[in-house]
Amino acid sequence: MLFDWDGTLCDSGAASLRAFRKSLGDFDIAFTDAAYKTAYTPRWYRMYEAFGLPRELWPRADQRWLHHYSGEEPGLIPGALEVLAELRAQRFLIGMVTNGTRSRIEQELARLGLETAFGAVVCHEDVTHSKPHPEGILKALALVDGSPGRCWYVGDTPVDMEQGHHAGVFTVGVLTDYVDAARMEQSGPSLLLRHIGELPEALYRFTSTTS
Repeated sequence: MLFDWDGTLCDSGAASLRAFRKSLGDFDIAFTDAAYKTAYTPRWYRMYEAFGLPRELWPRADQRWLHHYSGEEPGLIPGALEVLAELRAQRFLIGMVTNGTRSRIEQELARLGLETAFGAVVCHEDVTHSKPHPEGILKALALVDGSPGRCWYVGDTPVDMEQGHHAGVFTVGVLTDYVDAARMEQSGPSLLLRHIGELPEALYRFTSTTS
């Protein structure tokens, strides 16, 4: 079972939005919550382009986002800790594939007491091609000795679903307040959940009907 981090397990949606608003505000660009929800993708350069930030300013905008986000301390999505505990009890191999930087992810895992929760953690620096390229998922599978045909990838954005499709895994979309639900449905997840807490029951139903 592989997971995205931000917005899927980590309740960083509001923190990311605040940091993004502040970082673009540093360049005198404003936007509505609705516009953010419609355009949201973990590929920030797509977001910068959508909101009209000149390309030459994108690296500086990245630095500003990291600066503003550094003051945030998001917790876990409600129910996420219980889901991870249930999967461990069922002896699932658990990994993470994220576009987040390793330094930030490791700091958040340590703060939340999850340093040893994942058998593999693949971050932005660990791949040549970021999402939606399948490299991250395939690398995580190699680290836990898993195979695409026996893997579920859980994420909260269309980019996550696209990455999962490219990797040939079972894709699980989770709806959030920060990504348009219609976009998630159109991304074609194998399974779409209203919240992460539904995952164990969905897994039980699926394995019961296919066993």
